[in-house]
Amino acid sequence: MGKFLPDNIVTNEDLSKLIDTSDEWITERTGIKERRHIVKGSGDSPATMGNKAALIALERANRAPEDIDMILFATLSPDYYFPGSGVLVQKLLGIPACPAMDIRMQCSGFIYGLSTADQFIKTGMYKNVLVIGAENHSGGLDFTTRGRGVSVIFGDGAGAAVLTREEDPNKGILSSHLYSEGQHAEELSLIGPSTMRWVPEIIAENDPTDESYYPYMNGQTVFKHAVVRFSEVINEGLQKNNWAASDIDMFVPHQANLRISQFIQKKFQLRDDQVYNNIMRYGNTTAASIPIALTEAWEEGKIKEGDKVVLAAFGSGFTWGSTLMHW
Repeated sequence: MGKFLPDNIVTNEDLSKLIDTSDEWITERTGIKERRHIVKGSGDSPATMGNKAALIALERANRAPEDIDMILFATLSPDYYFPGSGVLVQKLLGIPACPAMDIRMQCSGFIYGLSTADQFIKTGMYKNVLVIGAENHSGGLDFTTRGRGVSVIFGDGAGAAVLTREEDPNKGILSSHLYSEGQHAEELSLIGPSTMRWVPEIIAENDPTDESYYPYMNGQTVFKHAVVRFSEVINEGLQKNNWAASDIDMFVPHQANLRISQFIQKKFQLRDDQVYNNIMRYGNTTAASIPIALTEAWEEGKIKEGDKVVLAAFGSGFTWGSTLMHW
């Protein structure tokens, strides 16, 4: 595992100077105290941040870039419309030829990436797969009072994992469970610019009230669906592997909102030492949130070899999923 976060710390007090908000308002609703944002001109992007996280993960896995058979890059904020950020990381790592695939599953992207890597490894097609989650939200947020319901939540960063074949079937990833429900696709979305509304069209319309190029979120709907789907997909994984909630050594949820994590913790009657949250420091980093949190939990000694680890995510799409593993 490896992670990278920009140096620029943006506190709730910093945002209150731009937006009609306060530390109390943000903390009460989200649990977030600060987040990291890329400084314009720093040269960082989802691909460069993902590359930095990947280099750490490769070193820890005792693997060289040329050992990687496949790159899976999860993001909702790619460097370009095209090509994908996966091939940009491939270029940065100096890997001459391997498949590099972008995964556009937003907050659930890293779970989808783990599951995809797991299948390629289990079939014997590939041995070493690099899975990255990386986001640059800050460049596209509405830092006015109009956009405060979304803009106070999101941060930038990247996390990475190197997955390799394990001969013991009782170690590593045991199962993953993936879902989506497209009827709610627009409840958490960024509609334009897109191929439905190209930039020249937006410019031609010259509409100062146009908010389509900022993220939209129906917060209440997202929260209600999140707590239900989190519970369902965690229960499915527990039943599949004959685990009880009390068997979980570490639960790492997608860092969407501390209130969602606390709701799920209470529902499954998990102790504080069974759950890892870092949204207070980084905000919601979407596809990067689980690999960043998982890396930190391991670095801090809160995940040890043999531990039963549960990952779960819910986000735009709506998409959701869980992964259960023996560390």
